[in-house]
Amino acid sequence: MGDPAEADAETADVRPSTPSLGSKQGVAVRRVRKAYEQVADQLRELVMTGELTPGQRLPSESVLATDFGVSRATIREALRVLAAQSLIRTSKGATGGSFVTLPTVDYISSFVHANVNLLTETKLVTLEELLEARELVEVPAARLAAVRRTDEDVERLRATVPDEAQRLDTSEEFTHNAEFHSCMLDASRNTLLTVSAQPIFSVLQTNLARSTLGRQFHRAIHAHHLKILDAVEAGDPDGAETEMRDHLEFLRPWYEKAWKRAASGRARK
Repeated sequence: MGDPAEADAETADVRPSTPSLGSKQGVAVRRVRKAYEQVADQLRELVMTGELTPGQRLPSESVLATDFGVSRATIREALRVLAAQSLIRTSKGATGGSFVTLPTVDYISSFVHANVNLLTETKLVTLEELLEARELVEVPAARLAAVRRTDEDVERLRATVPDEAQRLDTSEEFTHNAEFHSCMLDASRNTLLTVSAQPIFSVLQTNLARSTLGRQFHRAIHAHHLKILDAVEAGDPDGAETEMRDHLEFLRPWYEKAWKRAASGRARK
């Protein structure tokens, strides 16, 4: 069969022999994908179909290179792609190797959060779009939570609302706020809603947290959260939906002020 490295190099470097076909004769020419991309695609499919299960150890690089008919360098690059996507983890040592894993909700949310934040900073996503997206996701989530919540969910939600006797600083208040919304999303039992809402909420929360907000504001937040919680605990989806929508509408002018203040600060720099 020849040297796998040579075969791999040929596969990776394939280009259309007549690149002018597309422009001159209307023939669509598709570029051949690089070898490591094809290997990564096949391994990813095996993970997604369950043929490779979480925790399973992959064969060594040399075995994979032989199986795929490519070089070890190509296998190494394919494994780096899968590791970046949290589909495998690699450890060293006698018991080391590459092991199948799956990306967690937190990992995906963090990834989306970083990119949403980048889009916001570059002004490709507006405050209005963020607020609309949050309403479209969190209002239905509150409704679902009222239908699907467990007693444990109710306890977790109640624990996020501070007692009025507690004296919390701004950072602690926002931590409780974030935990309430996170628990509400968990109670909806819809992973995609959680993945969608968490990054949007985090970006908005970060900007609002930079503002100077007094105790009256936080007391209002607590009151809103308790109303949402009461509706969820009562199994009242219509009430939970209404209370969550009212809560987000209450927050809108505060976000707008924080956004303007942040924009003004950036303009002065």
